[in-house]
Amino acid sequence: MRRRSTPVPRDAVHHPVFARFYARMSVTADIKGGLAAHRDELLTGLSGRVIEIGAGNGLNFAHYPGAVSEVVAIEPERSLRQLAAGAGLRAEVPVDVVPGTAEALPVKSEAFDAAVASLVLCTVRDLPRALAEIKRVLRPGGELRFFEHTLAPGRALATAQRAVDRTFWPLLFGGCHTARDTVAAIEEAGFELGVYRRFRIPDKGVQLPPSSCVIGVARRSVVVDRSERAG
Repeated sequence: MRRRSTPVPRDAVHHPVFARFYARMSVTADIKGGLAAHRDELLTGLSGRVIEIGAGNGLNFAHYPGAVSEVVAIEPERSLRQLAAGAGLRAEVPVDVVPGTAEALPVKSEAFDAAVASLVLCTVRDLPRALAEIKRVLRPGGELRFFEHTLAPGRALATAQRAVDRTFWPLLFGGCHTARDTVAAIEEAGFELGVYRRFRIPDKGVQLPPSSCVIGVARRSVVVDRSERAG
């Protein structure tokens, strides 16, 4: 009698072609495009337990400072998650790579001192829900470090961003939406905004839809009401 094989569960996010492209492109961008320096800026000064949302192929792991006691890295895409697991083994801080989505983080509430969102909030399907989940898992006073694509300040590029977001861009680039107003969304989610700055990649020459970026810090309020704890 032939035994039935147990079906492999389908990942919530599955972009195998984009994952292969991203794995190559991101390494080149770190080396030649200066993204490694932005990763250092994003992560400097972190300590304690950190949750990273959408870890990709794990390029942030080498930049975490020694004061970080643990990184729980969430990555929904299987092939990127496998690459991240390998990067985690080479990291100087403990890294645990687990499957999951930003909208339903598989961790306890108020369990982390900081959360890191690096070039991922543009791809989540439900941005307000993802930010609510990040807020849930941070302890009161915990930090959200973000480095994201964002809506361009100029009208012409912002119009182009909205046009590509409605058509081909999310399909080709793993669900990326270039015209999201990241800072406004973080503030609307109830975070207290700290220092942040806007910049362009590249800083000179032709600007593309994902060229407008923002990097900064936000915090979960120290005062947490009952409805937040219940959530």
